[in-house]
Amino acid sequence: MFKEIGQLAGMMGQMPRIREEMEKLQQRLPQLTAEGDAGAGMVKVRVNGRLDVTACVISEEIMKLGDREMLEDLIRGATNQAIAKVRQQIADETAKMASNLGLPPGMGLPGMPGLT
Repeated sequence: MFKEIGQLAGMMGQMPRIREEMEKLQQRLPQLTAEGDAGAGMVKVRVNGRLDVTACVISEEIMKLGDREMLEDLIRGATNQAIAKVRQQIADETAKMASNLGLPPGMGLPGMPGLT
């Protein structure tokens, strides 16, 4: 119990540094990108670390099919894949930052998109 209290007190003393590092990471989020694809690459979606869709490319081949429902499914799948990839990048960046700050592993950092 006393060990945990000591860790908590140490973290409280680091709050200004933690806040500063969080702000730096927030500023880097737009530069993080990930791409998802579906339908053997016929649909590609790119998202950034703020979870904004920055690109969506649909091949001419799939447009010629005229199957709206299939296209919707492919867009949804590619988007979800891209979001999952960028969330993993954010989690990796957050874990690295927490480690550099000496925070315990697995400690959630609030305010990061897609992380709890």
